[in-house]
Amino acid sequence: MIYTVTLNPSIDYHVWIDSWAEGQIHKAQKEKKVAGGKGINVSKVLRNLKMDSVALGFAGGHSGAFIAEQLERDGIRHELIEIEQESRLNIKIKAHIETDISGVPPEIPQEALAKLHAKLDKLTAEDYLVLAGSVPRGVPQHIYQSIMERLGPKGVRIFLDASGKALADGLAQRPFLIKPNHHELGDLFGVNISSQSDAIFYGRKALEAGAQNVIVSMAGEGAVFVNGETAFTARIPKQDPVNSIGAGDSVVAGFLYAYAKGMELAEAFRFAVAAGSATALSEGFCTHEKIKAFSPQISIGRVE
Repeated sequence: MIYTVTLNPSIDYHVWIDSWAEGQIHKAQKEKKVAGGKGINVSKVLRNLKMDSVALGFAGGHSGAFIAEQLERDGIRHELIEIEQESRLNIKIKAHIETDISGVPPEIPQEALAKLHAKLDKLTAEDYLVLAGSVPRGVPQHIYQSIMERLGPKGVRIFLDASGKALADGLAQRPFLIKPNHHELGDLFGVNISSQSDAIFYGRKALEAGAQNVIVSMAGEGAVFVNGETAFTARIPKQDPVNSIGAGDSVVAGFLYAYAKGMELAEAFRFAVAAGSATALSEGFCTHEKIKAFSPQISIGRVE
């Protein structure tokens, strides 16, 4: 089974307006509310691809109830742990450029954290685990590292989609896959990554630090994949994205889906890049149809 962990889920409130000016009253043209958070997004994409997962995390108050109801409506199994404080509300203002306001996260009590560990401790070598997103208040910043320390020896294949200290600390626990973007990988090593060759070089540094497989997403410049045996580049046609939500999560979900289905690495990488691109170029998350349509436009090259 695939499990996704979202420590800091949210309601994402999307508001479309014609233009944005500080200090003015704006009339919304359209709005929607959806359950959000990186792990939840991975579960949503997997659901679109007809692959089951279990969403884990914390949910509190009316916001938490909404998140749980949305997952149930979408046919996504969840085992969210109830907390007292409200889950956060994120605001996405969509005008000529997008403005995000990230809501205040709840405090996670220690008993809730213990319940999460108890659920995760049941996982086996037959399972995949996706650890994704920010860490809320009350949760140790090394939580991902702690989870991997507990589950790594059991053979659980762990996908770590994090940045900053959470990513740096997690590498030593040999995550099966990490998926930083080129900015996050650059921050990890204190450098500026501006080309695919740079991304491959520092992706291999991440392998030396412990990661087993690395995908580096580079927005319009495509992506790279490296592991101990091979490296690939992916180039995509230049197109203006219409959606900034969930493209990276779609790459993670796409690779997980393709790998679990037994695709060869190069094709799994192509599928992952197509999934991320299909999400970026449409209002909703990618589907099999969108991925199939975009895949032929991706050029995959092997790097010696």
